[in-house]
Amino acid sequence: QVRLVESGGGSVQAGGSLKLSCAVSGYTVGRCEMGWYRHALGKVRELISSIQSNGSTLYEDSVKGRFTISQDTTQNTLQLTMTNLNTDDTAVYYCAAAGTIYRSGTYFCRSLNPTTNFWGQGTQVTVSS
Repeated sequence: QVRLVESGGGSVQAGGSLKLSCAVSGYTVGRCEMGWYRHALGKVRELISSIQSNGSTLYEDSVKGRFTISQDTTQNTLQLTMTNLNTDDTAVYYCAAAGTIYRSGTYFCRSLNPTTNFWGQGTQVTVSS
């Protein structure tokens, strides 16, 4: 059974930093695409960063240059290092792993998709001015 557990959220003042971690079990980090989503009050959930199995990364424009996604295949964890936080970053942050398809005895990776992802329970990040 796949389980993702986020940690590292909290309250911080604008300009501060936080590092989120996602402990993964039942799923191999680095095998398929993984990412971080966030859901702010009154807004739709958005994918803010993703990392492919080859290590290539993508960032949503509002976090580019401030957030860094990384994966540790030895610890089977996913991280998000957030710097220069501002009040617009206040949200619940979710770790997600791309779903898989089982065919002919092999698991194939899907791409990240909210309807097929494996999800963590979320961790609150609150940035005050």
